[in-house]
Amino acid sequence: MTAKLDKTIKRELEVDGKTYTIAIGPDGVKVTEKGRRNGPEISWRSIISGDASLNESLKASVDAAANP
Repeated sequence: MTAKLDKTIKRELEVDGKTYTIAIGPDGVKVTEKGRRNGPEISWRSIISGDASLNESLKASVDAAANP
């Protein structure tokens, strides 16, 4: 059984020695470095539609072109 996501759930994650807070809520997902307020956020609509994947691919190609 699954439960409705009707309130924000926060979890801690360590990546490369840095600690991050992951907030999963009804509006989407937000990742912030522990102790900070701002960080990348993505809506569920963007994830489901594939816009998130498209955005990441575009960013990677721009970075590759800028740093040959």
